[in-house]
Amino acid sequence: MKAKMKAPLLIGAAALAMTGLAGCSNSDKNNGPAASSPAAASASSAAASAPATKSGEVPTLVWWTIGGQVPANYDKAIEKINAYTAEKIGVKIDLRVAGWGEWDTKINTIVNSGEPFDIMFTNNSKYSQQVNMGAFADLSDLVQSATPDLYNLVPKMVWDGTKIGGKMYAVPTYKDSSATQYWVFDDSLVKKYNLDLAGMKTMQDLDKPFRDIKTGEGKSYYPLSLTQGEGFNGFFNAYDDMTLGFAPIGVKTDDASREVVSVLEQPDIMANLKLMHQWYKDGIINPDAPTKIEADPYRPFFSAQAFPGAEVNWQINAGIEKYDMVQVAGPIYTTSTIQGSMNAISANSKYKEEALKYLQLVNTDAKLRNMLAFGEEGVDFDYVSDNVVERKTDTWPLAAYTQGTFFNLAVTKGAPEDQWDQVRKLNEAATSSTILGFALDITDLATEVANVKSVWSKYSYELVTGASDPEKQVPKIAEELRKAGMDKIIQSAQEQINAYFKA
Repeated sequence: MKAKMKAPLLIGAAALAMTGLAGCSNSDKNNGPAASSPAAASASSAAASAPATKSGEVPTLVWWTIGGQVPANYDKAIEKINAYTAEKIGVKIDLRVAGWGEWDTKINTIVNSGEPFDIMFTNNSKYSQQVNMGAFADLSDLVQSATPDLYNLVPKMVWDGTKIGGKMYAVPTYKDSSATQYWVFDDSLVKKYNLDLAGMKTMQDLDKPFRDIKTGEGKSYYPLSLTQGEGFNGFFNAYDDMTLGFAPIGVKTDDASREVVSVLEQPDIMANLKLMHQWYKDGIINPDAPTKIEADPYRPFFSAQAFPGAEVNWQINAGIEKYDMVQVAGPIYTTSTIQGSMNAISANSKYKEEALKYLQLVNTDAKLRNMLAFGEEGVDFDYVSDNVVERKTDTWPLAAYTQGTFFNLAVTKGAPEDQWDQVRKLNEAATSSTILGFALDITDLATEVANVKSVWSKYSYELVTGASDPEKQVPKIAEELRKAGMDKIIQSAQEQINAYFKA
């Protein structure tokens, strides 16, 4: 995502693990509060003032999300959020943050162990597997009966994008639900090296600019700084991963025949993998990319799923004067872009209805939305007007793209005041993947999916950061993936697609 700068609070969901057209994620310095954190304690101790349920209990919902290192005022900010929501709907939250680098492992552990929670951020890289494990509640009827305002806010197509087996197991974050990919350069480098951004549309077009910057800035300067979990954001965008959360299997988004293929073996992907490997060997990519977990606050270049005005927050987080963005792909809708940011409710939660009502408030109440996105008023941000805020710090850890709609969120000072109208227009202008609406049912493929993901995890960090030679590694990876069940997944996916679109 992020191209991912330090807590890019407004960026869309951008391929947390380079899994197709996922929605944003953004790398940051992390280590959020654990279950026994001060934030958890403050939420619990403050719960006594909240209105009670019929059973006499006070609902304090455990919400697991993704973000960065919590600042000193985190507890105080959450207390203010809880005071507000307790008055509004009689519900509070114990908001727990899994860091950018630990999120994947942490969330897997929570789901696999059955650790109690009420709400959990999820995306297309995990959602279908988590649903198949029975982790999330079926919201299909409850969201309409208990939270009609929430149901009516989100377009039907976006709700449909969350369906697995015809049922909805999560509340989608209605925002840049189509994906638009941008390349982002430090403006000072654009000027210094006279870069023609308009002429950059392919990865090959980046080769000369990267080499010019490398030559000019010196041996220890890396124009393309990557981390292990992200690699080059948007690398697999041309392929729809069918919500599998697994980049090596997909359908070319513009393929009218809807053929499911082994993505790594496709000529376009192989050509870009070879280019990445050459960049790595030539010192354009940082040598620690395969082991680097967190992105640096500043990067001279990055790729991100974004929208007009997103650069304003990146500039604040990176501490530079200006970033320049160039649109290189999209907007496009896939089921995975819709599933790029969602919040699910635990199948075991005692407070399913309260959790839905809390998410409804997030999506319909601008004051709550801004507090979650920007932090403590007067400390982390100030209102310039009713719909414009000025950020005073870059330390608020919560990623706004994970929380709720953009369309009741204030604009950050410096961004276009019609920013969210522009995002709506991107959604309206988006083309569609040829398999839009389809989500792979992995009920009978759980073992194979787990096995191929295990294989991919062994090789992906080095491959997607350019560290390994794709001409040697891709055949090896493909062979292991086939032994692990890739061909069975491809065959089943093709059969499901054929049946879905025939109907």
